[in-house]
Amino acid sequence: MKKVIAITSASSGMGKAAVQLFAEKGWVVYGGARRVEKIPTSANIHAIKLDVTDSESNHNFIQTILSEQQRLDVLINNAGYSEGGPVEDVSIENVRKQFETNFFGAAELTKLSLPTMRAQNSGRIVNISSIGGDLYIPLNAYYHATKAALQQWSDTLDVEVQQFGIRSVIVQPGGTQSSWSAITMDNIRKNLKPDSAYLPFVNSLAKSFGSFEGQSGATSADLAKVFYAAATDSKPKHRYFRSFGDRAIVHIVRAYPRIYRAASLAVLNRLAKRTK
Repeated sequence: MKKVIAITSASSGMGKAAVQLFAEKGWVVYGGARRVEKIPTSANIHAIKLDVTDSESNHNFIQTILSEQQRLDVLINNAGYSEGGPVEDVSIENVRKQFETNFFGAAELTKLSLPTMRAQNSGRIVNISSIGGDLYIPLNAYYHATKAALQQWSDTLDVEVQQFGIRSVIVQPGGTQSSWSAITMDNIRKNLKPDSAYLPFVNSLAKSFGSFEGQSGATSADLAKVFYAAATDSKPKHRYFRSFGDRAIVHIVRAYPRIYRAASLAVLNRLAKRTK
């Protein structure tokens, strides 16, 4: 019997690459995204329009899978983005949108999947967080908050559902060869208030973002392989990282928070001097 997997944000980047990889491995793949026309197509891939911030859309996504396949082996909660900007400037409306996409969508899709997984006595929830669930950089407070929430929620869920043969695990990507930084900077500028006190700092940080954009880090294909390991390992790990460097920085932040904070402030002060 072929295994069935659901992947959100399947129209680009890591999600799109994961859809292709699982299909190549013989899985029955259901990819969900708002831009459904950009989801890859093949005999094993079913593309469904999905907006994780819309409850009706979430229900339709899972119900379609269950009605057609009568089972669901893995759910990969991959949808997410950064609603960047100074804490003071980002509107509460946009903060709520950030949490709806990065956290509440994953929570609802998981809740809809769990009864079937319990009945099967097997299942895997793979939650795509970030090294940003542990570390933090200026102008991304609400993104970091959503990823930290996702991790704590996933860990708690894992303890609750292991008794039913289900596991909930976290993947923490680090730097990627993508347009993430550019998109984040666009959102930061959109969220700035007119005559914002933070504009000089944002302009300085934008130069730093642009200096490494797309030059290093994992490819989407690299991360799809990490997704596959998280979904299929017979003894799943608590956390999945693509590289030793990603794992190391998370360890440093958690074990030596004062050192990380001091380093962050040093960088902040250096950037502030550029604006004078």
